[in-house]
Amino acid sequence: MRMQVWAVLLLGLGVGTVGAQNPPSTGSQGQPEGTDMGQSASPAKSADSGGAMDMSHCGGMGHCAGMGKGKDAIPAGVLRVSFGGKSTDWTADKLAALPHKSVTVHNEHAKADQTYSGVPLMDLLTRLGVSAKPHGKDLGFYLVAAGSDGYQAVYSMAEVNPDVHDATVIVADAQDGKPITAEGPLKLVATRETRPARWVRNLVAIRVSAAQ
Repeated sequence: MRMQVWAVLLLGLGVGTVGAQNPPSTGSQGQPEGTDMGQSASPAKSADSGGAMDMSHCGGMGHCAGMGKGKDAIPAGVLRVSFGGKSTDWTADKLAALPHKSVTVHNEHAKADQTYSGVPLMDLLTRLGVSAKPHGKDLGFYLVAAGSDGYQAVYSMAEVNPDVHDATVIVADAQDGKPITAEGPLKLVATRETRPARWVRNLVAIRVSAAQ
């Protein structure tokens, strides 16, 4: 009788020992089941050691209008314009070869009038297939312009198209006759704005999308 009792106790201890050695079951991402993936993940950083922006945390706007790492990274000094699965990269040197237009605007922040020279934004958009004379569903498009610091501004397509609106929107590469330095090399500038809140300095991306 005593032998049977000891056998039962030893068997119970053996089962407990084996159970303690078994690792917990894991989910499809290699995390223990029941783990809160959202809380275990480290937060995204605003910039890596190389200075490239990591905008993967932006959400909703598609990597902050084109900025990111790896194959989607936009080098400093390059403007990427995207529409309908197509994109073109522009530098100040490439833009210099295109027809320019000058606008004089009042900068409420600087409390001064400023003259900018650059390429009309529509000239870059039409090269990717954006309609120069929008009708119907064309008027449902909008664009997001982004700076290298992650700042973004939204324009409807009608606001940047002179066929619909009398404002002028340019990708400026010069201010008061000189290349843009601190806020450049490229800057999005729009006339008829009461303050320059949507003038995007250090411009690196413009992405056109359709409203849902």
